[in-house]
Amino acid sequence: MTRPPGLTRVAVLHGGISAEREVSLASGAQVIAGLREAGFTAIPIEVGADLTALLAALAEARADVAFNALHGRFGEDGTIQGVLEWLRLPYTHSGVRASALAMDKAASRAIFAAAGLPLAAGRVVALDELAARDPLPCPYVIKPVNEGSSVGVAIIRGGDNRRAEIAAGWRFGARALVEAFIPGRELTVGVLEDRALLVTEILPAEGFYDYTAKYAAGGSRHVLPAAVPAEIAARAMACALAAHRALGCAGATRADFRYDDTPPGQLVLLEVNTQPGLTQTSLLPEQAAHLGIGFPALCAWMVERAACHA
Repeated sequence: MTRPPGLTRVAVLHGGISAEREVSLASGAQVIAGLREAGFTAIPIEVGADLTALLAALAEARADVAFNALHGRFGEDGTIQGVLEWLRLPYTHSGVRASALAMDKAASRAIFAAAGLPLAAGRVVALDELAARDPLPCPYVIKPVNEGSSVGVAIIRGGDNRRAEIAAGWRFGARALVEAFIPGRELTVGVLEDRALLVTEILPAEGFYDYTAKYAAGGSRHVLPAAVPAEIAARAMACALAAHRALGCAGATRADFRYDDTPPGQLVLLEVNTQPGLTQTSLLPEQAAHLGIGFPALCAWMVERAACHA
């Protein structure tokens, strides 16, 4: 593969200080190898809590582009994007505003609702309300407002007495998002800028699609393209692209859905990931490969579209 002119040195930011640090390290390792295979000079920068050290590492790297392989808080919520904007260093994926909106599930739900996209019933609740009573009829899902990779997610079913315990041990801020649980199937759609890729069905080895199912070897099985009616696949792909645009995203994203295939059927958008995983078990690279886009080419595509957005 020929190295694109003028884009030679790429600083790969990975690690970070969120609950998804290990996932980010795995994504970063894959990206570094992919970029080198694509002909770039990939410079690993493991991000920690010391911002001064990060700035020094970026200055030393003399990079043309930053590849943002960070996940979770401070990596995909607009924080690192703001630092890179300040430095006027072009970076991959979405900008400050889109990243912050997508990471804040309450804000993104409001945007999706305004765009007419299908959502489960839900609202943000204070922890004392959650501790005192069921905020929605069972079954429902409790989620952190500002985390990814299913960190902190719990499903409360009828007769479940964990609600007060979950509220007491909550470590994700003063509020939680609760949404009606949609039975059925887990679907996801990758988007590359103005193109929805395809629909994957995710079959967890056990339970629901939690952190372990997402990243552990054998934690889930992926079926692509998903064996769903053509109209459902088309609707999911159109919805993923519409959500990407509604948030003002750039580069690659991935939209997650629940699909209840019992009549009359219901497709519900859960969230948009502005920093899709790039590990060996991740969904976006798998979809791209299915369509003939190898991992080095996918990494190169992201670098070629790196930009400052402010």
